[in-house]
Amino acid sequence: MENIVAKKKFGQNFLKDESVLRKIIEAMPNNDNKIVEIGPGLGDLTKFLVDVKSVDAFEVDTDLCKVLQTKFEKEIATKQLHIHCGDVLTAWKSELIEESYDLVANLPYYIATNIILKALADPKCKNILVMVQLEVAEKFCAHEGDRVFGSLSVITQSVGEAHIVVIVPPSAFEPQPKINSAVFLIQKNSDRSDKDFEDMLRVAFTQPRKTLMKNLSSKYEKSILQEAFLKLSLAQTIRPHQVSTNDYHQLYKLTRSLDGTRE
Repeated sequence: MENIVAKKKFGQNFLKDESVLRKIIEAMPNNDNKIVEIGPGLGDLTKFLVDVKSVDAFEVDTDLCKVLQTKFEKEIATKQLHIHCGDVLTAWKSELIEESYDLVANLPYYIATNIILKALADPKCKNILVMVQLEVAEKFCAHEGDRVFGSLSVITQSVGEAHIVVIVPPSAFEPQPKINSAVFLIQKNSDRSDKDFEDMLRVAFTQPRKTLMKNLSSKYEKSILQEAFLKLSLAQTIRPHQVSTNDYHQLYKLTRSLDGTRE
């Protein structure tokens, strides 16, 4: 039944290392939230999750849906597991599930960032514990001054705290990817900032090696930026990754208040 070949179009790499699976379970926040799992694959993580929580699993691959429905027949019957066959991004256009949940998943690389950003924006999602490629995890977990500190880092720090739980080598998967992965946890205490703030961040980090002043000059008048930088004691030569999350929020508020066309 499990003689299923991973499909490249779905970014499938099945996690087989049980020690990593156990570390994911151990890192789960202790609460009464339901679990949402995206891309359960062959159910290698799912079998651990259903032992401790009620799980809503979203699987886009219809072949894998059939495997899961057979493998977890008992858990489906007792409503410990609900399998949703279809694209989770389509499901997210309305309400994903009706109650508070934690996202716990080994995410397909090709949609990982999009999924995490949607979970950060969803008020019903309280915690995010996911495995992604290491490079992506580092961007979400980076701190001011780190080389990879960017818009994803600022968005994450704006809603909660993030840290890497464990780095996972390619040998933990079947088939083996060519890069390292990492499990990381975001514990939310609020929801994502407004779209205008995130638009400013995109401009701020457009060319990370250039100064923040240079990047933002394409969006704001230089006189407004100079006044805002002065009020925040930011050097005009400062680079985007050297500015704190708090200063980005202050900069956003100042540029809006100093620009008479905005509130």
